Parts: sequence; structure tokens; C-alpha cells
Amino acid sequence: MSASAAYDEKLVYMANQIARNFSIHGEEKAVASTLDHIRMFWDPRMRARILDHLRAGGVGLEPTTRRALELLSLAATE
Repeated sequence: MSASAAYDEKLVYMANQIARNFSIHGEEKAVASTLDHIRMFWDPRMRARILDHLRAGGVGLEPTTRRALELLSLAATE
């Protein structure tokens, strides 16, 4: 596995872990909280990289994570 693929895999793992931690609050709150967390605490390069991964198909992203990133992607294009 290339270093680039390993980094993407780590970002997917981290994003999914964030979403899982917020899942106790229900789906909608978990999506919103995941989005807020990634927006506030992730470096812009990390955000850009995970959005590139989403656009490339988003392999490994759990549904809550995917929804949060889709919203992030929409906000980034506005």
C-alpha cells in the first residue's frame, strides 16, 4: 500500500471514529456534530484530502460520515 493510500485510510478511520462517537445522540445530531468537528479541528489539507476521497467514491466511509462529508463538500463549493 502506498503512503498516500495509507494516509487516506487513516483519515477515513478517524472520520468514522468521530461519527461513531457522536452516534449516541442520534443520526441527525451525529451528522451535524461530525461536520462541525471536522470543520473546526481538522487541518484544511486534511479536509481537502477526505473530500477528494469522497469524490473518488468514498470507500470505507460509514453512512453518517458520508453524509457529514457531503454537507462539508456542499459548503466548500458555496
